[in-house]
Amino acid sequence: MSQVERRQSSSPQPPSRDQLRSGLSAAQLRALQTLELFKWELKFVRRPMFLEPVPVVVDREGLRHVVIRADGSIDETPRLKLRR
Repeated sequence: MSQVERRQSSSPQPPSRDQLRSGLSAAQLRALQTLELFKWELKFVRRPMFLEPVPVVVDREGLRHVVIRADGSIDETPRLKLRR
């Protein structure tokens, strides 16, 4: 029996800013830049299979989140269940 440890000991690195933004539409990127002026932060991007990416942006306190639709509009009441 082998005694070689196969699990990774270090925690995975979070995606870079460029990795999160890759695949977003020009309209989504413009909306994101505007929100960032007000200290909102891109937390993660859901990438459902065969659908457009769904960027999730959180306010500076981390209390509110919004979704930027493919056309750049903002959904302030997304139907996402976030874990805390």
